Amino acid sequence: MKNPRASSFGLFALCLGLALILELGLVPARTMAADTTPIVGNWEGTLDPGAQPKKKIVVHISASQDGSLSGTIDYPDQDTSGILITAITYKEPILHFESTGTGSYDGTMNKDNSEITGTWKQGAAGVSLILKRTP
Repeated sequence: MKNPRASSFGLFALCLGLALILELGLVPARTMAADTTPIVGNWEGTLDPGAQPKKKIVVHISASQDGSLSGTIDYPDQDTSGILITAITYKEPILHFESTGTGSYDGTMNKDNSEITGTWKQGAAGVSLILKRTP
């Protein structure tokens, strides 16, 4: 016959262990993903390079379970989509991303997480670009 004290001690130890894991944050995936949540989504803006025609840009940013970011860029006016973002970082409120062959972007998110104001660079030239969250 099993000792009832041993069974209740084992159950207590299991519950205590789970509580400590959750309390001490030993399950980081949820925390890491939460830090990137404001930037995840679809962002739309218009590049206005002056002498050249304006160009609509759509940036899609997603986060994996481990919190790492990835994304793509679309240029709807040119029927171009799915250009890979090769490097992306977000440390609230600063966003930086790069795409080989198309350029890079540095911007700052506003307080209500609806707009990013920054500069799009292709080579040495920089153009102001405001990205607005889209549904």
